[in-house]
Amino acid sequence: MRYVAAALLTALAGNEINAANIEMILSSVGVEVEKDKMDLVLKNLAGKSVDELMAAGAEKLASMPAGGAAPAAGGAAAAGGAAPAEEKKEEKKVEEEEEEDDDMGFGLFD
Repeated sequence: MRYVAAALLTALAGNEINAANIEMILSSVGVEVEKDKMDLVLKNLAGKSVDELMAAGAEKLASMPAGGAAPAAGGAAAAGGAAPAEEKKEEKKVEEEEEEDDDMGFGLFD
């Protein structure tokens, strides 16, 4: 991920995405460059524009579900409804802990 981020920073600065520029960015923040990982990123970016890659990534992200309602419902159905029961138990524990704090005898009007 750091190599992709360095490549994007290089493109944002208007420079060519190459090994020297990526290495310069990463070394400026104290990251040692692993040549094989950097070469893999450079190989995958070769001949492609950053704008095209970002547009393709945005299309892929748009197809993914967003929000917690859909995955939670699917997960509860697959688990046989066990997940909501666990959530209720956790909520009860939190409430009990709050009530215990009130019974410590440190009330304002005691």
